Amino acid sequence: MGERMSPVRDKNDDDFEDLGELQREVVQVVWAHAPVTAEVVREHLSRPLKESTVRTVLRRLEEKGYITHTVDGRTFVYDTAAPRGQIAARAVRRMVDWICNGSVEEVLVGMVDQNMIDWKQLRKLADKRGRPKRGRK
Repeated sequence: MGERMSPVRDKNDDDFEDLGELQREVVQVVWAHAPVTAEVVREHLSRPLKESTVRTVLRRLEEKGYITHTVDGRTFVYDTAAPRGQIAARAVRRMVDWICNGSVEEVLVGMVDQNMIDWKQLRKLADKRGRPKRGRK
């Protein structure tokens, strides 16, 4: 494809803004189908929108650091700026800082108390993430 026009921004966690319903739907389409054009995004939305509206939403998502674009001829081709898990982690970090004064432990205990996750799942996840990664051949 063409030259990358917008590098992944190295944003602080607090700089990632909340997304509206349409922006969330558009970024989900980009994550699911990237790389995509505005027309492809429009075709995957739950409601009919003008392509100019979709392009505006895409531009705003790019300004917020969620997506990037390249130019292929005269066509903008959109891709993700970061993996979904990384974006989710940034959003959770913002909430942890805002609601629990940065206490991840308080959030995890609350998740266990609300049956969102149990201690066995937490241990399994911690063990999995704590193991050294094996090199690929």
